[in-house]
Amino acid sequence: MERGPGERTASALFAGFRALGLFSSDIPHAVRFSALKRRFYVTTCVGKSFHTYDVQKLSLVAVSNSLPQDICCMAADGRLVFAAYGNVFSAFARNKEVVHTFKGHKAEIHLLQPFGDHVISVDTDSVLIIWHIYSEEEYLQLPFDKSVFKISAILHPSTYLNKILLGSEQGSLQLWNVKSNKLLYTFAGWKVGVTALQQAPAVDVVAVGLMSGQVIIHNIKFDETLMKFRQDWGPITSISFRTDGHPVMAAGSPCGHIGLWDLEDKKLINQMRNAHSTAIAGLTFLHREPLLVTNGADNALRIWIFDGPAGEGRLLRFRMGHSAPLTRIRYYGQNGQQILSASQDGTLQSFSTVHEKFNKSLGHGLINKKRVKRKGLQNTMSVRLPPVTEFAAEEARESDWDGIVACHQGKLSCSTWNYQRSTIGAHFLRPAGLKTDSTTATAVDITSCGNFAVIGLSSGAVDVYNMQSGIHRGSFGRDQAHKGSVRGVAVDGLNQLTITAGSEGVLKFWNFKNKVLIHSVSLDSSPNLMLLHRDSGILGLALDDFSVSVLDIETRKIVREFSGHQGQINDMTFSPDGRWLISASMDCSIRTWDLPSGCLIDSFLLDSAPLNVTMSPTGDFLATSHVDHLGVYLWSNISLYSVVSLRPLPTDYVPSVVMLPGTCQTQDVELSEETVEPSEEMIEYDSSEQLNEQLVTLSLLPESRWKNLLNLDVIKKKNKPKEPPKVPKSAPFFIPTIPGLVPRYAAPEQNNDPQQSKVVNLGILAQKSDFCLKLEEGLVNNKYEAAVNLLKELGPSGIETELRSLSPDCGGSVGIMKSFLKMIGTMLDRKRDFELAQAYLALFLKLHLKMLPSEPVLLEEMTKLSSQLEENWIHLQLLFNQSLCVLNYIKSALL
Repeated sequence: MERGPGERTASALFAGFRALGLFSSDIPHAVRFSALKRRFYVTTCVGKSFHTYDVQKLSLVAVSNSLPQDICCMAADGRLVFAAYGNVFSAFARNKEVVHTFKGHKAEIHLLQPFGDHVISVDTDSVLIIWHIYSEEEYLQLPFDKSVFKISAILHPSTYLNKILLGSEQGSLQLWNVKSNKLLYTFAGWKVGVTALQQAPAVDVVAVGLMSGQVIIHNIKFDETLMKFRQDWGPITSISFRTDGHPVMAAGSPCGHIGLWDLEDKKLINQMRNAHSTAIAGLTFLHREPLLVTNGADNALRIWIFDGPAGEGRLLRFRMGHSAPLTRIRYYGQNGQQILSASQDGTLQSFSTVHEKFNKSLGHGLINKKRVKRKGLQNTMSVRLPPVTEFAAEEARESDWDGIVACHQGKLSCSTWNYQRSTIGAHFLRPAGLKTDSTTATAVDITSCGNFAVIGLSSGAVDVYNMQSGIHRGSFGRDQAHKGSVRGVAVDGLNQLTITAGSEGVLKFWNFKNKVLIHSVSLDSSPNLMLLHRDSGILGLALDDFSVSVLDIETRKIVREFSGHQGQINDMTFSPDGRWLISASMDCSIRTWDLPSGCLIDSFLLDSAPLNVTMSPTGDFLATSHVDHLGVYLWSNISLYSVVSLRPLPTDYVPSVVMLPGTCQTQDVELSEETVEPSEEMIEYDSSEQLNEQLVTLSLLPESRWKNLLNLDVIKKKNKPKEPPKVPKSAPFFIPTIPGLVPRYAAPEQNNDPQQSKVVNLGILAQKSDFCLKLEEGLVNNKYEAAVNLLKELGPSGIETELRSLSPDCGGSVGIMKSFLKMIGTMLDRKRDFELAQAYLALFLKLHLKMLPSEPVLLEEMTKLSSQLEENWIHLQLLFNQSLCVLNYIKSALL
């Protein structure tokens, strides 16, 4: 669909801000040492950009600018970071901006190796290109036959000038001189694909990791194998050597385990089981320090310190997000700075929107925490709770007892969590007599006071529990609240109403205290989820027919119905003021509905379907989570800092796809240019002078122009000065003198006639005013707009003068007076300038009341006007009385 120049394409309300909770991907990290700052830095990939952390505190130093695609390979030297995407790779300076871009590969790049002033890149077709970094020109291109030698690893051996060692998937290795473009030596290999190459601390010695799980310590000078090690966890993913005096080698595996071997005793000395929950992407021992840096696809970056007696690694510092897609996110508290998120990995975490140092993990849910502590079970997988599917949080009593209740996948009992202590709570909430495994907890809510939890089950039962003691405090309904599964529960802000929604399509209102059913509403379709905005008492219901219904819990009536989504609605959220309802659906769209007007005001599409959506209590951000994404994505509310047009979208509006924000905050600078567009396209609404001919319309003149017309004589009397102001006699600039030998000042001339009037009597030359002329014209053509406009421009005194001059005594005539009355009649007919017509007529009657009855022409015109006025006023009075009656009822009635 083509768009006109004035049409908006992206979201008018939300602009991508940044992503939270992303720390690492399956791309190996790069460690660098800054000689200037004497510090180590570690760089990890996060989608289209990379993060640089200071190893000392693992604090985020820099976030790079985004690349067009996801990074597929990364390397670094002392000055630059190289990142490849597709068949292109770029060099970044200062961990931030792209300074060089290298294009020339036909296939995707999967290996990069910095080499002095050059950089070597290898693509999946085994084409090796050497580039000069600063000129961005190719120095050498080496194509390899994929079927014979498919490059899988690359290494520059120490002290080997201009030489690189290549490993292949076929198992053989080749040593090349890249300056002279010669193959120096071919190593036969071990008939198993090479996965990793690493320089050992000793010269000429290289560690070769194989697909079989073997690590071969090989001398490449004499082509001799020094020692072999083997692990049982699959291929070797990466290798590193300690250089702080301990001859230890570490090797990573696809299971997340790390093996540690002593090179002197040639034996395995330790295993670091489950160092990561997914494959070890990269591991690096820091030079001359007992620190090991590891990262994995589980979105974690960890630093281990080797200070134990047996040489085992202990976790020192880490940065960790969710390792599996998110199941639910919600803002926690009222300051809008923490987002609670539950994930398929079974953890509950809190992400700060302010700074990463405030992030915290509430950990995995454990079935029996005391037993795990007592027995010290290493493998806690068996006692871990399944992933959290629903949770509710309230911070009112968080310092006294647990403030979070969570439902788990396939579990009947709900767990409680303590946010302050960052741990699972003391109680598991479940009905005492129920033993069936098929029943699960499906919906949960906490009261605003933090004392009670309301839990809905798949059997249709809804129970109330005390949060402090975990004791069951009653159930709604005799046996069960609903015939079907409970899809949503909510408690209002004053603990008076409990609202429950069942899959059978019934919404029920209960008294919270005595558990009595107050009212039930039948819905058109089965509800999918329910959300209550406690402050305004508005209830949002997403139905299985992809529509949204909005109820008022006071009147218990459906007040709004929205349709338009093409897939299941996954989540909804209200804006803090309750004016917007934002819904996220499987059709990959996020829509904003304006509740007062009942219109769709914003819609945008995403690459990945949104699973969760929650709006900050302060209204500044919208947070979303998406299918197959590990991060929480923040969208800034444009309406807070820019003029936004909130016009209803047309029915044929086609939203455009918006990219998910990256981890860098600088994107909002680019977006600010786009956000100017909606404000430019806003239509300025010009109000017409009269909306409808039937409506009574007032003029836009200030009250001072017409309200005081009847009281002008009183005002003039009050304002009359008691005595005229005396002007001091000013001396002339040159004082006049009498001519003569002796200079004398001339006496001032005396005014002989002090009573002389300054008013010039024009007599017969007196002319008629413009207003009178316009009234005369009106008698002929019956058009009075010009005359009315003339009166509008005059002040109260001017109006009085004009109306006084209409009488025959003051230069007017009976015809002009009749014309004036006709002018008032036309004003009343058109119902425009209603108050002016009344004011002008009142002044006219006051001035000419004595002579009007003596003129039959004027008397006839007056009779017409009188009936016209009476008709208008009866109609208006009826409307006033009706409005006053309704207003009085609303003020006094108990709703």
